Amino acid sequence: MAEPQPMRVQDRLAFLLALVPYLLDNDGVPVAQAAAHFGVPEQRIRDAVELIAMSGVPGETKAYQPNDLFDIDWDRLEQRDEIAITHQVAIDDSPRFSAREAAALIAGLQYVAALPANADRETVARLTAKLTRAANGAPAAVAVEGGADTRLGLVREAVAAGTVLVFDYLNGRDEREERTVEPLRVESVDESWYLRAWDRTRRALRTFRLDRMRDVRTLDGAAPERPEDIELPERIFQPSKQDRSVTIEVAEAVVPLLADYLGDRPQTQPARRGWVRTRLRIAHLHGLKRLVAGRGGQVVVVEPEDARDAVRDWAAAGLARYGSDTI
Repeated sequence: MAEPQPMRVQDRLAFLLALVPYLLDNDGVPVAQAAAHFGVPEQRIRDAVELIAMSGVPGETKAYQPNDLFDIDWDRLEQRDEIAITHQVAIDDSPRFSAREAAALIAGLQYVAALPANADRETVARLTAKLTRAANGAPAAVAVEGGADTRLGLVREAVAAGTVLVFDYLNGRDEREERTVEPLRVESVDESWYLRAWDRTRRALRTFRLDRMRDVRTLDGAAPERPEDIELPERIFQPSKQDRSVTIEVAEAVVPLLADYLGDRPQTQPARRGWVRTRLRIAHLHGLKRLVAGRGGQVVVVEPEDARDAVRDWAAAGLARYGSDTI
């Protein structure tokens, strides 16, 4: 077998910079496994470990003391051919997440893992473990209930299979009605999931929010009725004659975040400093509540009065759940 080519200095440095975090994350890793991971001979791993043991950062005396160098469990390496770093230097001085930051990220991972589309729980578990190790303190235990349910999985399967769906839907007038649709696409906006479909009753494209759908079921064997040349608009929210017009004041920095509601070229007028006034069209007031809540303190409903009342009452009801008597 040909001898492995020696590494250039810059390649050796890059190799060591990658090897040290790998060894810290995989305590007691066998030499053969580390070699296979980096695609190098086992002897190169052993040589690198010896070099790591002579690396460190000098202390205040500007001379290397025992605690200023990496240390290796040499007995374990010689007897079991496993690498374990027993003392590390400099690595801990790098910026770390606070315990609160790590807990917030772990909560987000738990929410993502709860969605039906994310079945790879092992990946989430590995990321959670890395976040825990990367924090400068133990993150608080968190438990997040996923906002999605079996509807999302069922709807996605129907889109993939081209199956007709039937469900009861709570419309913008807070009335329930049965809808029969040909599902085309599932999309998410902020925290909500939407189904874009051809509505057989309206003979038009419609968008349905999944949390307003009940008793979702498939209509097997139904032939498609939608036009063959139908195209989905790029924007998920499309205006209709039944939409309501609402005047809002919004922080200028937030306007681009409302493009799905305002369009690419919203008409705005200056309001107070740093704010503009504009109009948006919504299908129902429930969607307006979520829009304002999602941009807390950066969107204010101006008119009509019933829209202001709906948002205020909804916020007051949420505040009451925290046991407060003031708004």
